[in-house]
Amino acid sequence: MERLTLTANRCWFKSRDPDFASYSIAPELSSFSGRPRFLLVPKGRPEARPLLVVEGAAGSTDVATYGPLLGTPLRARLESDLGRWRAGSTSCDA
Repeated sequence: MERLTLTANRCWFKSRDPDFASYSIAPELSSFSGRPRFLLVPKGRPEARPLLVVEGAAGSTDVATYGPLLGTPLRARLESDLGRWRAGSTSCDA
């Protein structure tokens, strides 16, 4: 999950990707529940309800995604990027 979080941060936020300009990333990798995750939240509102949750399971390569962003046109992009990164790529380009 750490690699996935770092890649998402680099590709979506540090690159200033316009698709993600109104969001920010909130990593929660030190989870005592054994489910490290990162959240996409409205920019400047880290306490807000997450718009996307990307959650792993300790000791597993399984990743679950859920949240209202998956009901938007951004869904295909999210699934494509996350799938590519889960497979080991660190490229920002599809």
